[in-house]
Amino acid sequence: MTDLATPEAPPSGKKLHLGWALVLISMAQLMVVLDASIANIALPFIGNDLNIDDANLTWIVTGYALAFGGLLLLGGRLGDLYGRRRVFMIGLIVFAVASLLGGFAQNEALLLASRGLQGLGAALASPAALALITTTFPAGPARNRAFAVYAAMSGAGAAVGLILGGWLTGLDPVLGLEGWRLTFLINVPIGLVAAFLAPRFLNESESHPGELDVPGAIAGTLGLLGLVYGFSRAGEAAHGWSDPWTIASLVAGVALLAAFAFIESRVKHPLLPVRVFNNRTRATSFLVMMVVPAAMFAMFYFLSLFIQLVVGYSPLHTGFAFLPFSLGIVLGAGVSSNLVNRIDPRFIAGVGTLMAAAALFGFSRLEVPHGTADLLALGNDSYLGADVSYWASIFPFIVLMSVGMGMVFVPLTLTAVHHLRPEDSGIGSGVLNTMQQVGGALGLAILSTVSLHFASGTTSDLTRDLIAQGKSPEEAGGLAFIGAFTEGATAAFLVGAALIAVGSAAIWLFLNVKHEELATDGPEGGVHVG
Repeated sequence: MTDLATPEAPPSGKKLHLGWALVLISMAQLMVVLDASIANIALPFIGNDLNIDDANLTWIVTGYALAFGGLLLLGGRLGDLYGRRRVFMIGLIVFAVASLLGGFAQNEALLLASRGLQGLGAALASPAALALITTTFPAGPARNRAFAVYAAMSGAGAAVGLILGGWLTGLDPVLGLEGWRLTFLINVPIGLVAAFLAPRFLNESESHPGELDVPGAIAGTLGLLGLVYGFSRAGEAAHGWSDPWTIASLVAGVALLAAFAFIESRVKHPLLPVRVFNNRTRATSFLVMMVVPAAMFAMFYFLSLFIQLVVGYSPLHTGFAFLPFSLGIVLGAGVSSNLVNRIDPRFIAGVGTLMAAAALFGFSRLEVPHGTADLLALGNDSYLGADVSYWASIFPFIVLMSVGMGMVFVPLTLTAVHHLRPEDSGIGSGVLNTMQQVGGALGLAILSTVSLHFASGTTSDLTRDLIAQGKSPEEAGGLAFIGAFTEGATAAFLVGAALIAVGSAAIWLFLNVKHEELATDGPEGGVHVG
């Protein structure tokens, strides 16, 4: 057994300190993941300073998600072909430079371009980081602990982003820079230091020379961009599933991915080899890692809005309300990394998904008074859910879900990349990250649709009644939205619980790999897997 603090001699003969290697990889992954949420709280401040209207403001979030999700497969394969440490470093430098541009952006175009460039850097660095764990840490307890830390960073990043974003945007100007700019600039030293230290603590993986599948890369990247954009647009109240651009994006995405599959079956060096999916355990892991984050990301979205709009917390207070999620997922990841040495992944991840489903069901039971009389009684500083107890109605389910997520992410990350061929570990990591990104966009789109469906009737009735009571149409619409929001959000939580239950069923039925097999290394073929 190799301890994380013990230097190990890699094949090159160069001694590496595994503890510092894990710190570098985890720091980079946390930076990439939290950047998806850190800007959310800063959006109103960015809009005011740069005169960006509400319609384009969402592109600050969507642009990053599009570039990140669309380029992950390409980033993973580039690491396989040209060396994962090299691609990891390039991704970090690109991310840092893009963050610098965003932090000093003086107009909308430069800021949006910087977000797309950040997505590119993240798409290069993230799959390389996951693959570097596989190639740096030996199979068994050392790798399990490394994956536990990686999974904790991946899961806790969104919550950390909310807290950090709330704190930074609330700061007074520093050296003439508004607080929201610091949400970008904070990445610059982190990314550059991590890239500078990578050659010292990370061994370069073997390169696997081969031609880059350019037609496949174009078709696959554009196909994923179409899907992520379509799902993101479908989840917006202003557009929805019937919007022509939503339909066109989804149809184009599916058509391009069908062309991608055809190209991959014909070329000698495919971007995404079909053999990656031939293993049932791995295919199940990919599927579940699309479904579970779909519900988790939607939980963050609806619960953060509920806590702010209905309960009345400030942005920073809302961020701290999610702090237990970060702590719980670290706890769950730590427990599961120890259990996976003795218990089959199916039982650990199966129980974790059931815990998460139970937590979402708990959120679906949230209730607040939202009749016309309740809304008319609201003052400027009062909220419908002011009587909702955070400690009794929200905190227990945040803890339950976070611990459950930690118990899911570690074993499924292990089973998703276990026994991949050395030349496929980068693309395998890219597929896993892609499933999470596409799943998040799809989940938010589906659950937003559910929320709007259940809230729309109540919104119309409340608006009509409030206008009859003397409120202007604008006031009535705003109050009605708040009144109906809880009804829509709780319906979304219930459907999210059902989604995770489907993922749990897939785990119990199809994830048959034994814990003894996870302690072995090398490509599949010599060891039977599930």
